[in-house]
Amino acid sequence: MELIKSVGLASDHAGYELKQVVKQYLDAHGIEYKDFGCFSPKSCDYPDYAHPLANAIEAGEFKAGIALCGSGEGMSMTLNKHQGIRAALCWRTEIAEITRKHNNSNIIVIPARFIDKETTLKMLDIFFNTDFEGGRHLRRINKMPLHE
Repeated sequence: MELIKSVGLASDHAGYELKQVVKQYLDAHGIEYKDFGCFSPKSCDYPDYAHPLANAIEAGEFKAGIALCGSGEGMSMTLNKHQGIRAALCWRTEIAEITRKHNNSNIIVIPARFIDKETTLKMLDIFFNTDFEGGRHLRRINKMPLHE
């Protein structure tokens, strides 16, 4: 992956606390970010933040994103409704690596209620430092978008 200089962030209330840890990681690595919300641990609806993140990536404002919610499933489902998004739900470092290598994922989704801070930070390191392999994987990715 070419050097990531900025990313988009989104979370719901369940991902809010871990998102603060992610922001510290980004600050420490000199990666700028735009937080699309939420902005407190007060109950909210993840699509309200997932769609603006996906729109920004599809518009080219960011090459990558980070999304967090309780299980990661709601964010993943919502983000992947967008044709230019390949959001990957990751709960192990190996998944973060293979989804970059084989799926060229552009958003890492973190299940905040089921993953610890250390694993999250390791997955971010891997996600930001793993290149897409291309080759046979590109053929498969090109088949993902719906064509009308």
